[in-house]
Amino acid sequence: MAIRTQSFVVPGVVFGVGVLLVVAAFLKVVGFGPGAALIFLGLALFGLSFIPRRAVEDAPPRMPFLQKLANIFFEPSSVFRNLRAHPSWFGALLVATLLSFVYATAFTQRLTPERIVSFTLDKVVEQFNIPPEQAVRMKEQQIADAKAPAKVAGNAVTTFVGLFVVMSLVAGLYMLLVLLFGGRIGFWQALSAAVWAWLPAIIIGKVLSLVLLYVKDPDDIHPILGAETLVTDNLGVLVRPADSPVLFSVLASFGVLAIYTLWLTATGLRNTSDRLSKGSAWTIALILFGIGLLLRVASSALFGSFIS
Repeated sequence: MAIRTQSFVVPGVVFGVGVLLVVAAFLKVVGFGPGAALIFLGLALFGLSFIPRRAVEDAPPRMPFLQKLANIFFEPSSVFRNLRAHPSWFGALLVATLLSFVYATAFTQRLTPERIVSFTLDKVVEQFNIPPEQAVRMKEQQIADAKAPAKVAGNAVTTFVGLFVVMSLVAGLYMLLVLLFGGRIGFWQALSAAVWAWLPAIIIGKVLSLVLLYVKDPDDIHPILGAETLVTDNLGVLVRPADSPVLFSVLASFGVLAIYTLWLTATGLRNTSDRLSKGSAWTIALILFGIGLLLRVASSALFGSFIS
């Protein structure tokens, strides 16, 4: 079966831009985060470029990006079948990044950096016993960073790289679990399926959260919980986070968008893999959901004070 590898040009360009941003950080033009993130991304893409892409016999024509973006809501199976032959993830990840960045920036402006930083640092000081003088310096620096345009813009880069790392890890789990269940899936198909399966919930959640952000009174919005989403479509509404952070995290995992993503994950696995049954696809999706639930429970158990 014919194979081809990714070009080395893109990793080189990404790495080079990262180096330039690190130099700019030394000159105190931007922070070190975006440059370091792009250097890491360039190295990661270079390593991943050695992973071959399997050619699919009788492959359908590549579906245009905008058509995939529309069909993922109305005909997701057709999108995932096309991704099996023509895996693509960059455009979908870029949309998710832009929406996440826009919401995070609007959230900070709406609640003000002073309120968010003060609330967060109070929790940090409480949990890690940071000296008051150091806490004051950290607060001043973080507020200044939140107001610096160059550093705010750099958050878009770190958000993209962060999402790419998470999706790559999920893709690796896809490959392992599909193999264990007797199927077969390439890394690029797995990465494409992971990104596109999560994209609809991100679009719906961030757009609705943006609307709610300007409808609700800022004083009624939690500085940490609200930073992720303001959509209350889950069972978390049945319990106050301050009363039981762990129970809240468990219940908040069961919602309309979460179930929607679970269904898209099973659909994506079924249509981008070879020799994987519908039942096996759903089993893998539920296993991944369980892993995510355990991670959220562990996080709330360790840092429950931050959401109280």
